[in-house]
Amino acid sequence: MKNIRQFLSLYFTNIFGVMNDNVLKALVCFVAATWVEEQYKALIVNSMAAAMVIPYVILSPLAGRLPHFFRKIRIVRIAKICEIPIMIIAVLGFYFQNLALAMSAVLLMGLQSALFSPAKYGLIKDIGGIEGISMGMGGMEAFAFLGMLIGTFVGSIMSDTNSLTIQASVLFALAIAGLLSSLTIRAEETKSTEESSINPIRFIQQSARIVNRYKGLNHVIMLLSLFWWFSASVQIILIIHCGAVFGMTNTQTGYLLATMAIGITIGCLISGKINQNHFLLGHVPALGVFAGIMMIIVFLLPYNKMGEHGALVFAILMTLVAITVGIFKIPLDAEIQKRVDTSELNIILAYFNLVSFIFILAASITNILITKFLPTTYVFLFDGIILMTWSIYFTFNYKETLCYRVRNIIHLHYNINMQGKELLNVNKNQNLLILPMHRALIDPLILFTELYDYKLQPMVDSRFWNNKFIAHVLNLFDAVQVPDLRKGGREGVEQVQKLDSIVKTQLANGANILFYPSGHITLDGHENIGNRRMAYNASKILPDNTRVVAVEIHGLWGSRWSNYGLKKTAPLIPLLLKSIKFVVLLQFLKVEKRRVDIQFSDITNDFKQWSSLNRQNFNAKLEEFYNRKEDNLIISQL
Repeated sequence: MKNIRQFLSLYFTNIFGVMNDNVLKALVCFVAATWVEEQYKALIVNSMAAAMVIPYVILSPLAGRLPHFFRKIRIVRIAKICEIPIMIIAVLGFYFQNLALAMSAVLLMGLQSALFSPAKYGLIKDIGGIEGISMGMGGMEAFAFLGMLIGTFVGSIMSDTNSLTIQASVLFALAIAGLLSSLTIRAEETKSTEESSINPIRFIQQSARIVNRYKGLNHVIMLLSLFWWFSASVQIILIIHCGAVFGMTNTQTGYLLATMAIGITIGCLISGKINQNHFLLGHVPALGVFAGIMMIIVFLLPYNKMGEHGALVFAILMTLVAITVGIFKIPLDAEIQKRVDTSELNIILAYFNLVSFIFILAASITNILITKFLPTTYVFLFDGIILMTWSIYFTFNYKETLCYRVRNIIHLHYNINMQGKELLNVNKNQNLLILPMHRALIDPLILFTELYDYKLQPMVDSRFWNNKFIAHVLNLFDAVQVPDLRKGGREGVEQVQKLDSIVKTQLANGANILFYPSGHITLDGHENIGNRRMAYNASKILPDNTRVVAVEIHGLWGSRWSNYGLKKTAPLIPLLLKSIKFVVLLQFLKVEKRRVDIQFSDITNDFKQWSSLNRQNFNAKLEEFYNRKEDNLIISQL
């Protein structure tokens, strides 16, 4: 409970602000839209959504700069003070039934929210530290969607009562409650040191360069922005769809929107709790695909044949989608907070705000275009296809997620046991040279999927870059392309010189590099380094702060992936496809898993001592270390 209590002031500040946003939006959608003719209602609803979003697109760069000059808590408090005069404008708009004033209030609320959004999310790490990120993000988003739930529900009921006194009282009460909550926030703030332009175009360019320093982070931001596009699209279209297709009143539509907000809130709370102890990001693509399929089902079902149960079935399906996307969202939020340095976090959050609200604006535009030519139900089809497609794309373009999914497949048939993995934990002033033995084609796959959360750079022969898929995966790992040493003559000598230079540069730069000393898979079950020079040359230039870790892998000799009974190594891709088939079949046969033992050993001192030997004797010592344990022969299809 301690973790939750320290965030409560921030949570309540956020929830009152979100509630006020959604009460105002609901009133504009349901009340102000009645001030115009029926054919313009959809335009008013989508314009209202755009008015809330446009300030984020324009002002996110400025919002990212503000914590550079002011404390984040101060920014939040000033924003909450500004909320009160905005409510005065909103009330005047409803009193005079003036659409321009009402829309101006929505626009100003968007402006106010845009300016303090990076500050409020930047406070999460300041309040709870690294260990509190998942809890902070989970609670923050759960409270936000709870605010959306209550705000939408209250706004829809208020629109049916049509009492200006009640409307004004609620709007002012929420603004004052948010201000009072902000006064109780306490945090040990870390000052932002990164400067950026307030010009949106230049800001995107500058921020993109910062984001690109965190490999793959742009994919996280884009997928998370897609969540907001999806949520905005669904919320907007339901306001129109529920009345047109199911004949729902404003209050009934509010019930459905509130129920979906409850679903997202539950999903966020579940996700925040699970993500503290499990790598939930690995399941995000599957959640996105599931939500996409559900949306396609929503599109396909014949509700007109279900009678009075049609609306109920529709509501249940949409609630399930809401829970799923709630779980889907939090690991992506937490990944940004975990990976980004605190000094750059406000800039990244402002960049994310800008990108996500461009997506939300795009949702309004696509909804207008789709509903202009097709029934509203086609919006659900479009949303489902986009969410599903982008989730699959993310799987193959984010290293940690791809490794996690492949690791789960490997574990269907292999029982992986690792010892000494803690040797890979080094301080900032140290780096690693990792030297694995090479028993089978699959051992690099096993090794890298098990070590997906370590920053390792494999050194890989240039010929592997000829296959586009393999090259793509290697690039995800920041693999270093090394020359093909099979070439002879003068060209071969040049390739060796290039290789020595690459190894020296990588070690000098403090990279954690990994390469196979033998350079090939064993043909007889024993490690044979022969006359190879890569490890030997590395020993001559090894920095004092480098830890050398040898990796022994046993249990794969005799498998389909090994060279047992073969004269040369089988092609990787065809073998991979065949093995996937066997993995699936063997699950039904309940075959015992193949045991694979991985042992990490610190050989730094030995490695340095062996460097005084000639190359042949050095390699012999390394071979002796790898071959000290006989690998049991177990013949199987995998």
